[in-house]
Amino acid sequence: MDTVKNLTVKNSKLIVVKIGSSLLMGDLQVLQRQWLDSVCDDIFEIQKRGQSIVIVTSGAISVGMEPLGLSKKSLRLEEKQAAAAAGQIRLSQSYQSSLDRYGLNVAQVLLTRGDTEDRRRYLNARETMRTLIKLNAIPLINENDTVATEEIRFGDNDQLAARVASMIGADLCILLSDVDGLYTKDPLLYDDAKHIPVVNEINDDLSSMAGESKSKYGTGGMQTKLLAAEICMDAGCHMIIANGKEKNPIKLLETDNKCTWFVSGSEPRAARKQWISSNFISGNRLIIDEGAFDAIKKGNSLLPAGILFVEGDFKRGDTVEIIHQNGNVLGRGLIALSSSDAKLVMGKKSEKIEEILGYKGRSEIIHRDDMVIDQN
Repeated sequence: MDTVKNLTVKNSKLIVVKIGSSLLMGDLQVLQRQWLDSVCDDIFEIQKRGQSIVIVTSGAISVGMEPLGLSKKSLRLEEKQAAAAAGQIRLSQSYQSSLDRYGLNVAQVLLTRGDTEDRRRYLNARETMRTLIKLNAIPLINENDTVATEEIRFGDNDQLAARVASMIGADLCILLSDVDGLYTKDPLLYDDAKHIPVVNEINDDLSSMAGESKSKYGTGGMQTKLLAAEICMDAGCHMIIANGKEKNPIKLLETDNKCTWFVSGSEPRAARKQWISSNFISGNRLIIDEGAFDAIKKGNSLLPAGILFVEGDFKRGDTVEIIHQNGNVLGRGLIALSSSDAKLVMGKKSEKIEEILGYKGRSEIIHRDDMVIDQN
């Protein structure tokens, strides 16, 4: 595995940090407030540099058990969900209390797996997180354990963090846990296990190296971390597995803290464009005029005023072809409206959208970041 130059936390614009419950709770299952304060110190430094950060946190169930008088042993599903409901508010308050020292705001976002798989819910969640980031608030994300069942849950926050990173176009995802990266063997069982600092590709040989987690409180073993790495790398996002037990664990990554980098071969935007290009169309088309054609060629978004005709039956978030009025295919993109709503606003100015539809949507029918233009 080659060392990659210029691969640092400081070079990332949008970072997702996953914090495991074993770090938050410690061996005694008590919230480690001093450690959490040190993480929030790191977050402030990241924000001060102009970078953006999203936190995916575990620990709600563990935090909520004590006030409800529950024991860790043999919790029923409904007891876990009750503990999550009680713990999530306390957990969020702990983050907010720590970040209050720097005047930073936390915004709680609870997700289920369906929110990342259903296209409409995916778009809503993505836009909410993007808006929070623009408003300089820090999204604090956890799985919605109060409603999730075994059939619809992520099961671990490693994969949740990876899916969030993919969803918002992050360029780095950091998994802080009780391990310092990937080894050739389980280092707890084999003295000759060698640490792997950089991974450029996940293959069968690499997967066979991953053993079971020995963490007392973490649910995600090395296999789940490799699955998370695959999600990140496919989305153009680098990923780090790092031991977060020491204080200021993110800052330590900027010096010489041992970890494993999973290096993606593409940028987040390029990976997203490739995904859009591969989407199936099935007759969904927008016919645009010459003015819209010129605007798109200059790198602008598609506005409703430039649409002449809408063809097909599609929902918000589906992929549609963009066709010049002379019949040439210009490209494709993810549309912000359903076919029925698109027909109502086509040819109209963006400021008329709210009046026509009864709600204030995006001014762009297809944003330039959600568009792929053919190079012909």
